[in-house]
Amino acid sequence: MPASPTLHVRSDGAGPALVLLSANPGDGRDFDGIVPALAQRFRVLRPDWPGYGGSPAPEPPERASASYFLEVFTRWMEEADAPRAHLLGNSVGGNVALRYALTHPQRVSSLVLVSSGGFTAHNPVTRGFCRLQGQLWFKHLLGDRFTRAYLRARNPLTRAMIARAGGEQATDSALRVNAAVWRSFLEPAHDLRVSARALAVPTLVTGGRHDPVIPAKRDTALAARTIPGAELHVFDTGHAPFAEAPEDFLAVASAFWNRHGA
Repeated sequence: MPASPTLHVRSDGAGPALVLLSANPGDGRDFDGIVPALAQRFRVLRPDWPGYGGSPAPEPPERASASYFLEVFTRWMEEADAPRAHLLGNSVGGNVALRYALTHPQRVSSLVLVSSGGFTAHNPVTRGFCRLQGQLWFKHLLGDRFTRAYLRARNPLTRAMIARAGGEQATDSALRVNAAVWRSFLEPAHDLRVSARALAVPTLVTGGRHDPVIPAKRDTALAARTIPGAELHVFDTGHAPFAEAPEDFLAVASAFWNRHGA
């Protein structure tokens, strides 16, 4: 089996480790709006998924999947100078964070899920959408339109995310990763609706009221009901409340960490 690529990681601040995991497409820069405040409290670590940001794509790029991201992240955590960490994951990043917490609860101090994947009760429409998003020709056709659609707010942070989606994340290699990850959303391992019942880590579940990808009333609400003791907060945003409403997001997340001694 080919070796896993080395992850490019941004590090800021000092204190307990907090790992931020982005969506697909996405990288650590998606969290730029909240990192300065978080770095006053945590050592903030932002690994870029393979194929995005500063991390090389797997070879071939079609090797990418949510499970592959979990594999790479698990290996990275084994080598990271962080015996325990708080995890915050957006979309596929939330799926990876939760799956890691299920298998390594002793390594996870708390979990913040942001529009997390893994709680969709698939039907013919959602399956067809994932398959369409998994087609390379469709990714080339979309450009930055999908990112524009799921980010409701417009500010310097979301405009930067849209620019990356239409630029560096629109290269053939990045789009091949993107499409492969979308295809993996239909794999049984991605479905957390049963396994998440066993989670034993303090968890905050968040989402955006206007998110067209992970509907808050359906998927995010189900995640909160499934995870034992989970707290729920829905923002007046789209798919990335930490970028669309960073001050509101920080207030909610900070209150959660305060309650759990972070």
